[in-house]
Amino acid sequence: QVHLAESGGGLVQAGGSLRLSCAASGSCFSINAMGWYRQAPGKQRELVASRTSGGSTNYADSVKGRFTISRDNTGNTEYLQMNSLKPEDTAVYYCVALCGTVDYWGQGTQVTVSS
Repeated sequence: QVHLAESGGGLVQAGGSLRLSCAASGSCFSINAMGWYRQAPGKQRELVASRTSGGSTNYADSVKGRFTISRDNTGNTEYLQMNSLKPEDTAVYYCVALCGTVDYWGQGTQVTVSS
């Protein structure tokens, strides 16, 4: 089982930056991928960025060139660097880890971008 703890959300003005962190703990033989989803009020949850254990990354078109997913050297913490933030980036951001074939989710962290 994997426990994920997100941090780094907050309120920022448009054009600003935030870095979200996701600390993973627990036991998992192989975390195949980690990523970030977000859900804005009244909208469906959407994939923002993902990264496989092999290092392949994938980004939503709406964040390409602005957001970067990365991992620390220990492999236990995943980051989402968000630059040039826009009001439409406002959402609750969730970290997710794929352990084998099972998804584990964090509790979410609020990101609010003011115009």
